[in-house]
Amino acid sequence: MTDKPEIKLKREIHHKSPVVSLVFGYDQELINRVKMIEGAAWGNSRRFWYLAAEQFRLSEVFNTLSPVAWLDYSALNEKNTEDGQQITKQKSSLKPKIPIPPAYINLLDQKRYAENTKEIYLCYFSDFIQHFLNRDLDSILKEEIDDYILELIRRKKISASQQNQRINAIKFYYEKVLGRQKEYYNIERPRAERRLPVVLSKSEIEKIFDHTQNLKHKAILTTIYSAGLRRSELINLRPEDVDPERMLIKICGAKGKKDRYTLLSRKLLELLRYYYRKYKPGEWLFEGQTGGKYSAESIAKILHRAVNKSGIKKYVTPHTLRHSFATHLLEQGVDLRYIQELLGHESSKTTEIYTHVSTKELGRIINPLDDFG
Repeated sequence: MTDKPEIKLKREIHHKSPVVSLVFGYDQELINRVKMIEGAAWGNSRRFWYLAAEQFRLSEVFNTLSPVAWLDYSALNEKNTEDGQQITKQKSSLKPKIPIPPAYINLLDQKRYAENTKEIYLCYFSDFIQHFLNRDLDSILKEEIDDYILELIRRKKISASQQNQRINAIKFYYEKVLGRQKEYYNIERPRAERRLPVVLSKSEIEKIFDHTQNLKHKAILTTIYSAGLRRSELINLRPEDVDPERMLIKICGAKGKKDRYTLLSRKLLELLRYYYRKYKPGEWLFEGQTGGKYSAESIAKILHRAVNKSGIKKYVTPHTLRHSFATHLLEQGVDLRYIQELLGHESSKTTEIYTHVSTKELGRIINPLDDFG
């Protein structure tokens, strides 16, 4: 394995705007390469190179930098960031330098994998092919695959998330494309890291709404919180998905391509009626200035402005509103099974994380310091 430097890619907020940072140690050759990417800029205050989120194209970054560096793009595809924010993926067409078997690409399309997932798989499987260059992929042994992953862990210090993604990209080829049994190889999976989400109090949520003066912006943030939505679910809402008779909101084609219903607040319904009369949305409930779906990046920006005006110091993202909705329901005594349904979680274990941030039980415990005379 060629000993190349590593570049870590991560989604960040820089100067109040969403960006993708490129973090690596000083290397003039890498700097020259990064400068070749259109829109790349140096952030002096944060000490990293970055690209504006709307300009970021993984295929361009991969093709420019992969010849001279290892790219760790696991954070781009993580389910959660520090507070669990679901990231809206940037679509692009990846063209790896190492040819990928057509059957691999075709099956990703047939199974309708998300665009960003396809890009990650193609990038990591391209690395795998490059490592075993001039080898017949079908002849590579389980022990060799184990050694490949182990070398990445030891030499490249890849994260647990990246390790899982690389394993999945390899497993996809041997188990899905070639149709081999799952026991063909069994690479040890890393322990999952458990990071507790940031949760806002009800008073902090109220402050955010109070500091959002624009009617459309307030309707967007209120809908995300009161229905417990992901950003992608919010921007895909249509006017007819709001059901005032049953006081429900229908979420169509959510994560895992599943539909579900969630709560419609009476206060939100009143706000949405006022919003609808003023803006008269067409196909989508929330549309941009020139029509079409509202921008996911714009949602982050309006929330960031409201948080700053509110004086809240927590790291808040749109997904924080969803976390807060779930936690507040739990603190109100709503059964965890119903919260799981409202959020659209496939596993109850995902929903159980809110038991670790709720004050429902912890709030009843008297701190021994407060019991002093």
